[in-house]
Amino acid sequence: MNILFIMYDQLRFDYLSCAGHPHIHTPNFDRVAAMGVRFTNAYCQSPICGASRMSFYTGRYVSSHGSQWNGYPLRVGEQTMGDHLRAAGMETWLIGKTHMKADAEGMARLGLSADSIIGARQAECGFDVWVRDDGLWGEGPDGFYDEKRSPYNEYLKSQGYQASNPWQDFANAGIENGQIASGWMFDNADKPANVLEEHSETPWLTTKTLEFMAQAKGPWCAHVSYIKPHWPYIVPAPYHAMYGLEHILPAVRDEAEREDPHPVYGAFMGNRIAAAFQQEDVRQKVIPAYMGLIKQCDDQLGRILTHLEETGTLDQTMIVLTSDHGDYLGDHWLGEKDLFHAPSVKIPMIIFDPRAEADATRGTTCDALVESIDLAPTFVEAAGGAVADHILEGRSLLPWLRGEVPEWRDAAISEYDYSSTPMRDTVGVSIRDARLFMVFDGRYKLIHAEGGLPSMLFDTHNDPHEFVDLGTCPEHEAVRTTLYDHLARWGRRMSQRVTRSDAQIDAARGSSARRGILPFLKDGSEVPEELTAKFRGPAARDYTPE
Repeated sequence: MNILFIMYDQLRFDYLSCAGHPHIHTPNFDRVAAMGVRFTNAYCQSPICGASRMSFYTGRYVSSHGSQWNGYPLRVGEQTMGDHLRAAGMETWLIGKTHMKADAEGMARLGLSADSIIGARQAECGFDVWVRDDGLWGEGPDGFYDEKRSPYNEYLKSQGYQASNPWQDFANAGIENGQIASGWMFDNADKPANVLEEHSETPWLTTKTLEFMAQAKGPWCAHVSYIKPHWPYIVPAPYHAMYGLEHILPAVRDEAEREDPHPVYGAFMGNRIAAAFQQEDVRQKVIPAYMGLIKQCDDQLGRILTHLEETGTLDQTMIVLTSDHGDYLGDHWLGEKDLFHAPSVKIPMIIFDPRAEADATRGTTCDALVESIDLAPTFVEAAGGAVADHILEGRSLLPWLRGEVPEWRDAAISEYDYSSTPMRDTVGVSIRDARLFMVFDGRYKLIHAEGGLPSMLFDTHNDPHEFVDLGTCPEHEAVRTTLYDHLARWGRRMSQRVTRSDAQIDAARGSSARRGILPFLKDGSEVPEELTAKFRGPAARDYTPE
């Protein structure tokens, strides 16, 4: 069996028709959901691109792998799903984005060249690369945002888009009065991108995916990682005009949220992105473009499903659809992601397992508390490998796909390190204290803030929109204590003993004695006779000097 692991960037869990969105129609997402299981309570391990993706790829919590924000290197030696799957006999390929930052200092210290196979894999999150394109190719007075060559930019140039950075000047810009109308400006989100639809980012990456699958020899795992619907919020025709004001859902926000907010929440409500999305005219331009980008993603997923059907490989391919995090879009007076309200931290997750064992659950939903780190052990088990549970902190989802009810977690955890943001200065905490932890038990969501700050607490049963912060409410002290106890147990987890499994430790017990090391004995009766037999049988030996 092959694994097609598709990730979209900044796709909200509720902007799919199978998840209940009343206006956007996503028949191909819906089709995969009808063939498999849609997990309705899936959470990313951090609501920021880099940290979230490193948790997906390592199967480990953010504080375990240490890559806590964008641009923080994933340390050399951290094992990824590529390492685990290759051990199970499955190739693992990248097609698209990882947001990976290589640990160049660590590689240099160990003498690992990026030109070697092991060095290249260390530099690319453990993947072999079919094509990598991280998707942000901004160009400013000091040069390009990403120093690597953009394969998508080279493709655009080959199609006749003449610019040093056609990603910025064509694919993510429109035209107004003969001038570039940059996608960086929200005012331009309603304009069609100045690129033919078939030349835009999502179709281009789909074509690369089809090229890979046409030549691939299984078993393989292909991580197809789309750049969209992440900003810049601009999409080519006809998608730019598919949705209008009548399709925009009202912002989920309440004036009470702005009255004496938690210091961290208040700081994020005051940043530039939040200020933009607090303006209704911004939402009116951005959200239709965001929906158009999702619709384009759905259509391109249809191309992949058609290929699998036509090549007779659909019944040989596990399909996983997910996102690294969500997008506030003005909900809770915020834009982008970063904090732990559902639009940000909750993610779509749909899994189709073609094997007969999953027949009983086709077309169902599962409301178990699922974390992004669960995918890595799921893939290893699906590949027939042994899950290294002393390394992988997630849990395989295959039992749920088979209709079983396994022993499961009581709460989902997510972490956020905001030390690299201006909000740290606004809050007034140190670099090491600019951290948040979410504990969600399915009803209550606790957010712990380091630095002596109060906690936040939401009762999602009685307050499904998460408007009322109960973090200091005396009546909820017992709830906070229970969730803090869970956080404390999680904090004491065994996360760094990654070079020895439990089975290896158990098997090694007593091995020194069996090799003749027998300290601390009074008369030998303390150990099995076989270990001391050679000392009881032979005659004493005299030492005769030469």
